[in-house]
Amino acid sequence: MSLSKVGCVIHVPEELARSQAKYNGEAGRAFVAGLPVLAEEFLGRWGLRVTGPSMYGVASLVLPVERVADGGRAALKMQLLDDESEGEPVGLRVWDGAGAVRLVEHDAGTGTMLLEWLDAARPLSSVADTREALRIVAGLLARLVAVPAPPGLRTLGDIAAGMLADVPEAAARLGAADAAVLRDCAAAVREVAGEPGDRLLHWDLHLDNVLAAEREPWLAIDPKPLAGDPGFDLLPALTDRFDPDPAELLWRFDLLAEVVGDRRRAVAWTLGRVLQNGLWDVEDGEPGLDEEQVALARILLARRA
Repeated sequence: MSLSKVGCVIHVPEELARSQAKYNGEAGRAFVAGLPVLAEEFLGRWGLRVTGPSMYGVASLVLPVERVADGGRAALKMQLLDDESEGEPVGLRVWDGAGAVRLVEHDAGTGTMLLEWLDAARPLSSVADTREALRIVAGLLARLVAVPAPPGLRTLGDIAAGMLADVPEAAARLGAADAAVLRDCAAAVREVAGEPGDRLLHWDLHLDNVLAAEREPWLAIDPKPLAGDPGFDLLPALTDRFDPDPAELLWRFDLLAEVVGDRRRAVAWTLGRVLQNGLWDVEDGEPGLDEEQVALARILLARRA
């Protein structure tokens, strides 16, 4: 699937089409079918020219572009609007480039965004030293969660209430060991659910969602913002390049928990992320919970005890 614009070809990868059909059904297929026209519209509206091949993730198509007027580089991002993606421009405006990619233009009707140019060929995952990479994540996390969330974002309080309500049915569909982990994670969340926090969270801060930049060494991309406790933001970096050594996992946890403050709450809300992912696994028909996250949960549950 492609179209021509200013002498370039815009390609919509089949992998994106498959993921949209899998996760979003007919709405996803309609989104993919409309991408060539959507791209053409915003290339024209914002005076852009495509400069290279399409980039994509599970949910979005990103085109490297430059402004026709001055040659300035940028990235045109198109994605299906949903509860997660609709908060992205809100969060990016609040951060205004402080630790995250800067939003240049945004169309509320389609969710299309023009973002500052970052080097997609140099994600933080390209840094071989895992501890150094995690120190960079910790520095970005400290800056991102220092900001109060604006009104209107989805809230961790609502998410937690929904998760806790789903635990009994989900646990009944698991084996005894996994069900016990799920219930223990839920118990930890219940202790902190009454104070879900009010910080602006990224929600998906892992090594591939940090890119090399020009105005700063590294900046976060692709947030799925919500209002909540910073401890809910730790899990993606804890499980990147997973190391089952308890000492290494606790080093990672202590590094990240240090920047969010309250370690007890950080334990509870990290277990909340394990709970969230576990509930999704059950919903997707998986036979059990993710082994790496179960291992991490048991280490944190032991520390909590």
